[in-house]
Amino acid sequence: MEAQKTIAKPSSLKGRGLFSGEEVKLTFKPAEPGTGVVFVRADLPEPSRIPARISALAPRSRRTTLHNGTTAIETVEHCLASICGLQIDNIEIEIKGGELPNADGSCEPFTQALMEAGVVEQNRPRKLFVITEPIMVQRGDASIYALPDRNNELNIIYDLDYRDIPAIGRQMFHFQAEPDNFRRQISAARTFIPEREARQFQSEGIGTHLTARDVLVFGEEGPLENKLRFKDECVRHKISDLLGDIMLLGQMLRGRLVAYRSGHECNHLLVRKLLEWAEIQGRRRQTDSAAILDIRKIQKVLPHRYPFLLVDRVIKIEGDRKAIGIKNVTMNEHFFQGHFPGIPIMPGVLIVEALAQMSGLLFAQRLEHTGQLAMLLSMDKVKMRRAVVPGDQLILEVEAVRVKSRTGDCRCRALVGTQVAAEAQIRFMLVDADPVSS
Repeated sequence: MEAQKTIAKPSSLKGRGLFSGEEVKLTFKPAEPGTGVVFVRADLPEPSRIPARISALAPRSRRTTLHNGTTAIETVEHCLASICGLQIDNIEIEIKGGELPNADGSCEPFTQALMEAGVVEQNRPRKLFVITEPIMVQRGDASIYALPDRNNELNIIYDLDYRDIPAIGRQMFHFQAEPDNFRRQISAARTFIPEREARQFQSEGIGTHLTARDVLVFGEEGPLENKLRFKDECVRHKISDLLGDIMLLGQMLRGRLVAYRSGHECNHLLVRKLLEWAEIQGRRRQTDSAAILDIRKIQKVLPHRYPFLLVDRVIKIEGDRKAIGIKNVTMNEHFFQGHFPGIPIMPGVLIVEALAQMSGLLFAQRLEHTGQLAMLLSMDKVKMRRAVVPGDQLILEVEAVRVKSRTGDCRCRALVGTQVAAEAQIRFMLVDADPVSS
């Protein structure tokens, strides 16, 4: 098991933001195991904490920005790349300003500050995000393939194609993620921009404080007023951007990434896709585990029988508050004979009926030994979001919202993977099971 890591002591650096030009101070601080990477805006009347997670991503062009409500921190990718490259799990980054310092446009200043602080192990195992099957994302002509790695390491192959700018051309680099490799091969690679784009930005008032010595600006013959640190510095910097963006997973990644012309938007898309895949994998593991209620137990609770029993298994019950069940949809379902021949689609009313039956199983926990039954009273806010076809597995989630002496309300949704297929609010009337005795 790999151990989590943090830094031994605080370390600071100063500089101006790439886009804003504002003077800012940043301080790295140690953090407890399980904290993750957290930014803290310390220049506000009340400090704001912003976790480095994809859920905190703010929409920006050509950079990675995190926010918490109206509070934002701009251009975090180089800082996060250094944290990723040095394999630091837990750290607090205090910043007095709204944008991280650009310094020389590379990760190197952040890397040096972190090395000065010292990287130390902690007494808790590291949680790893391991890719076990191929995943691909694409945005325009950019793409990333995420594949399993046989050595359970992180390897990145990046294909940079700037053939429309001959001074950059096409560059390819293979990076094996390891702290020494990061320091030697990636950390010093600087951000770059074609001359025409640099002039356009400055005409719009962006980065007016920068010169060609602060950022690699490529003209027709090569960098203006600057020299390359590596002959393939551009592709190396693209790898640093990718490393920074995948830190938004919240875990260290293990797998093989093959990227072509990928930028921040495609990188962010990959992170979201990986998290969606992980959620589906979690659901699969959950559904493969032993059922809390199998079909025989369900039949003892529900009066429904073939062809109208629409819950196959209950996999989770949280008291009388929430329950999750499974409906496996196969081509053998009787309703596919007529709905529709040649285009089999599960009727929406039956999806809602499955949710109602699942709600009945939840209420059965509360009503057991009370002599009452839950009878369907009404359905509100019913929405069909996705077609359900043979081979799908419906995840039936129901949550009790309010239960009174004679009525009960449930919030329900049916999912296929992470996609909502249907949702509804269902109301039940609680009636006596034996009307004669009442």
